[in-house]
Amino acid sequence: MRVKPFKDKVVDFEKIDDVCRQLRQENKTIATTNGCFDILHLGHVEYLQAASEICDCLIVGINSQDSVRKLKGSSRPVNSEISRVSVIASLGFVDFCVIFSQDTPVELLKKVKPDVHIKGGDYKPEELIEKKVVEDNGGIIQILPLVTGYSTSSIIGKLKSE
Repeated sequence: MRVKPFKDKVVDFEKIDDVCRQLRQENKTIATTNGCFDILHLGHVEYLQAASEICDCLIVGINSQDSVRKLKGSSRPVNSEISRVSVIASLGFVDFCVIFSQDTPVELLKKVKPDVHIKGGDYKPEELIEKKVVEDNGGIIQILPLVTGYSTSSIIGKLKSE
């Protein structure tokens, strides 16, 4: 079975609502998640695969270069925006990726209106700034168990100590 080329899975922020309209016409359930995905590791892969099992279509929001710098500091991201989005889009269980430049995914979620917005176990639903916009559009927040033992920060720390 041949999968969609990863470049076809990267959607411009301004066009993601068109993609979602089409998916809804096909009665597909849409789930979103988001993150920097600076250095892809097993925790990311297991989390994204589990997220994909919740829906018909998984859309991954990826923070832009400037957004990552604001969130993580001037030494991040390690990998370029195009590298990060390409790697995530190449995963067979990810349906679409979109880069967002805001500090939070709220504007993206207003456009997508997901049925489910998924985050990892290091978050609590009541603390998510995106909770209101998801629920106001009829969606729910789902927290997946954290895949322990993996983090980009610890990988970077390990590299610096060697």
